[in-house]
Amino acid sequence: MKKTFLFFIVLAIFTSCYKNNLPEDIKLFYYNESAGIRSLDPAFARDQANIWAVNQVFNGLVQLNDSLEIKPCIAKSWVVSENKKTYTFNIRNDIYFHNSVVFGNKKRKLTAFDVNYSMQRLFDEKTASPGKWVLNNVAVKDNGKLDITVPNDTTVSIKLKKPFAPFLSLLSMQYCYIVPHEAVDYYGKDFGRNPVGTGPFFLKYWKDGVKMVLLKNPDYFETDSLNNKLPYLDGVVITFIVEKHTAFMEFMQGHYDMISGIDPNYKDVLLDANGNMKEKYLSQFHMTRVPYLNTEYLGILIGDKGLSALQNRNIRLAINLGFDRKKMMQYLRNNIGYPALYGFIPPGLKGYEADTSFNFEYNPQKAKKLLAEAGYSGNNTLPEILLQTTGSYLDLCEYIQSQLKEIGINIKLDVVPPATLRELIAQSKSTFFRASWIADYPDAENYLSLFYSKNKSPFGPNYTLFSNKEYDKLYEQAIITTSDSSRHEIYKQMNKIIMQESPVISLYYDMAVRFINNRIKGLEPNSLNLLILKTVKKD
Repeated sequence: MKKTFLFFIVLAIFTSCYKNNLPEDIKLFYYNESAGIRSLDPAFARDQANIWAVNQVFNGLVQLNDSLEIKPCIAKSWVVSENKKTYTFNIRNDIYFHNSVVFGNKKRKLTAFDVNYSMQRLFDEKTASPGKWVLNNVAVKDNGKLDITVPNDTTVSIKLKKPFAPFLSLLSMQYCYIVPHEAVDYYGKDFGRNPVGTGPFFLKYWKDGVKMVLLKNPDYFETDSLNNKLPYLDGVVITFIVEKHTAFMEFMQGHYDMISGIDPNYKDVLLDANGNMKEKYLSQFHMTRVPYLNTEYLGILIGDKGLSALQNRNIRLAINLGFDRKKMMQYLRNNIGYPALYGFIPPGLKGYEADTSFNFEYNPQKAKKLLAEAGYSGNNTLPEILLQTTGSYLDLCEYIQSQLKEIGINIKLDVVPPATLRELIAQSKSTFFRASWIADYPDAENYLSLFYSKNKSPFGPNYTLFSNKEYDKLYEQAIITTSDSSRHEIYKQMNKIIMQESPVISLYYDMAVRFINNRIKGLEPNSLNLLILKTVKKD
């Protein structure tokens, strides 16, 4: 009976565009993914489009709640050894992979051996996963395999090279989600098109450029606080309309349950000048917005390869103080985001501190004084500085250019394609550039690693080539400090050094914005902008 019921759900989805042709008691969540989805293989969950879909089909050892706290998932508990180098996980014994042909059209229980397989596969160079770096801190045996021990079906131990406090946060990433070896062996490179996981939904249909259909996993292991089985929804329908304006109009007509982000082309339709949703739409939609773990910034190449004028710290500080971030956000972004007054770590992470004693509030008088101290005043003007950006951020850079000109700093803008700019930055060939850093995992170490001298590009994400002995010492101390409160205090010290030395000009901290149809309940926002649908209800 259940199979027949699901058959008619799927048939109705395939033969209709939207919900109007479906039975009223079928609860499907609709959203559009203009970027398309390339793969449902967790090992290749690199961008948001893939991450959102993978998050519905698979599970990891641990997961994040809406406050980005580490919670159990496949592992119901864990212990860390006294030397902080070995993590031993106790695996649940009631989790099953989706019913699949690879199991003879049956389901199979997940065991600790699947965890070992998934980690070894992610680490294997043959997999060519962009997420291999997640396991860089795991010890490696003489045979080239990760140092992982599986004494039985419900226990797995992972040994690290040295203590690394954010390790559990890394394991929450989709790269580390658990897959069955039978499916990978059976489908080979096509596993990403034929995923088999343990998640709240399973893949039923996928046509490139048209739609993807995920249906409810009847054997899902998680329950709500009242012991009701999750998920509540019967399925998820994802379409792939490339034209964002078309997708927006479909949302306005009620054909989609959510849109994420706010495109400049239609932001004024929904929002007023202060960034609040216009009153006339409140009966149809509601907006959620929380700090998004993304810092937009201007990077400065430090050292011999950089512009000579920008090697002077006073000039870098003058740039930081020479433009009004608050007005920039109000007039150019409808206050969708937060002016970056307090360094590189965004709000939403421990280590962020709104310090009123030292910040980058607009202060043109102090900026001029710093320029004078650097030897640039009167007729001795600062040479023109080239800033490279992409077209999407030209308005911000023109605003900064205009304000800095008033204090004697002349900026010339060079607009280059995004791929070109990324390559120039990675090769240390751009001396002053606009960039952004989106967190991979919810720990401020993810941001502060950009300034650790041993992470200098091209071997790491230190694209400014910044080097500071005191900073390096604090970084090395932080990653072995297991006390969260102590580690967060160290992060604050590191953030202050970055502000004082100013290898970057932080512009704003982004905001995760969603517009949601009022019939949807339980779609909670989070600072990683993860899409968590297992707890969503639809009226």
